[in-house]
Amino acid sequence: MNFPVLYLRKGAERRLRAGHLWVYSNEVDIKRSPLTGFEAGVQAELRASNDKPLGTVFVNPHALICGRLISRDPTHGMTPQRLTQRMEIALELRQRLFNKPFYRWVFGDSDGLSGLVIDRFGDTVVVQISSAGMEQMKDAIVRAIQRLTQASSIVLKNDGKMRKVEGLENYVEQAHGSAPEMLQLEENGVKFEVPLAGGQKTGWFYDHRMNRARLQAYAPGKRVLDVFSYVGGWGIQAASAGATSVTCIDSSASAIESVHHNARLNGLTNVDTIEGDAFDALKALADEKQKFDIVVLDPPALIPRRRDQKAGEQAYARLNQLGLRLLERDGLLVSASCSMHLSQEKLVDIIRGSGRKIDRFVQLLEQGHQAPDHPIIPGIAETDYIKSCFVRSLTGFL
Repeated sequence: MNFPVLYLRKGAERRLRAGHLWVYSNEVDIKRSPLTGFEAGVQAELRASNDKPLGTVFVNPHALICGRLISRDPTHGMTPQRLTQRMEIALELRQRLFNKPFYRWVFGDSDGLSGLVIDRFGDTVVVQISSAGMEQMKDAIVRAIQRLTQASSIVLKNDGKMRKVEGLENYVEQAHGSAPEMLQLEENGVKFEVPLAGGQKTGWFYDHRMNRARLQAYAPGKRVLDVFSYVGGWGIQAASAGATSVTCIDSSASAIESVHHNARLNGLTNVDTIEGDAFDALKALADEKQKFDIVVLDPPALIPRRRDQKAGEQAYARLNQLGLRLLERDGLLVSASCSMHLSQEKLVDIIRGSGRKIDRFVQLLEQGHQAPDHPIIPGIAETDYIKSCFVRSLTGFL
């Protein structure tokens, strides 16, 4: 194939050679290859300033990430055959990891498919496309899913924030079969049903799967508080594992309704809910002198952008202080984060500082990361975003 050529400025290829897959617009030599000369979603050959070929990229001249590496072979573009092959390789890994078809099938760059996320809920497959290049492959993606899984329902849930950045319109489309009202899944032996319409992202977050499994080991006989519970991923699994009581907090009325639905689905009668702002609810519980054996904090990304770093870290600190205050003397804090801009080390430091602020002796028992259906590419820090800390809190100990 004859591709147009996108040239980099001198030295801009170093990050790519180290393993990254993105090209930023300020790294392009716009004199040799003006970005205005490219259509959004087109494939191009990428070259260093010395004319050495670096591979093939999807180009979007309107986005900060204007190039996404498809292949390090400049003669290979993204064809329907190559797309299907990479989806098949990704599927083979998930089938090896999990004995039931509930997982993140494709995790973007980590599976060589930048801008594509696919979650599997049994016979229903939910697709999210967030790049102009992948939007051009939409029909090929649907055909590949049909070929590889014989899915009865394929939903294109293309309504994420990144589409605006790429200049793409938002839409939700039934690409194959009929749309189910509820997505059914099983995680760590616990059943869930989540609404497809109006649900967050694809409807479920598989990324904390292993951390929720670890919570089950601590839950028997304990009173558990699940903060930012969404549909009860942490709390319902704790209750199923033998917690004596579970309280879920979320600001969304529909999420609270789903918590009760999922409790009934698993035959649980010990799950209560609080609808409201998490910080306000935690303060109110503290004022009421309420105590719990386990407090789970799994907020949305409190540092969505680099410029939000300081305010976000302060929010994490306030949250962890509130969580620690609500623990019994020998309680367990599960502090989680999905903020890419918050490192594991910084989260640990925030917990340390929060413990000292309110005079708690804290012991870090375990650290968790994202499940293996969200593989990390060592050269791409952005693929490593999930972290969790299991912390024992003691009062009057030292």
